[in-house]
Amino acid sequence: MSEGTASPDAMAAEPPSVGMLFLTFLRIALSGFGGALPFARRELVERHRWLGPTEFNDLLSICQLMPGPNIVNMSFCIGWRFQRAAGAAASFLGLILAPCIIGVSLTVLYLHYGQIPLVSAILRGISAAAIGLFLGLGAKMAYAERRSPHILVFAALAFIGAGPLGVPLLAVILFLAPFSILAAWRWSA
Repeated sequence: MSEGTASPDAMAAEPPSVGMLFLTFLRIALSGFGGALPFARRELVERHRWLGPTEFNDLLSICQLMPGPNIVNMSFCIGWRFQRAAGAAASFLGLILAPCIIGVSLTVLYLHYGQIPLVSAILRGISAAAIGLFLGLGAKMAYAERRSPHILVFAALAFIGAGPLGVPLLAVILFLAPFSILAAWRWSA
């Protein structure tokens, strides 16, 4: 795959411009209340087709191993891939500009009105919607890997380890990574 182009399972006709990267990540940021990854997948895979479903999963895996928020890491990677430094800067700014303005404004409002029962109930309702969005994203990612059941087994083991068992995420990754890499290599050959 040459630099600046999408993989064979992505279907975009041409690489996005710097402006398109900014606007796309701005749209992701403005849609992503409660978590931007489901909206990022919709924009990058389904709407623009800059990435294929498995390519999105692979990139997200890399971004999860990097320090910092996954979606921020993804904005840098995608921006850099298509438009180098200018694309990375545009994607990052598109992603953080509006949420920073909104976040500061909401923080001021919360500090003044957060103890009101109605405001507290609204925040709990938003939390429930965010959980649903992440479950939907997980289902779409699992569906993209349906032809690779070994990947789904390791995903389930990671979920159980980091979720119900409460094992620290780094320990889960360090333990499962060698086995999952070996399995992926074995079944892809």
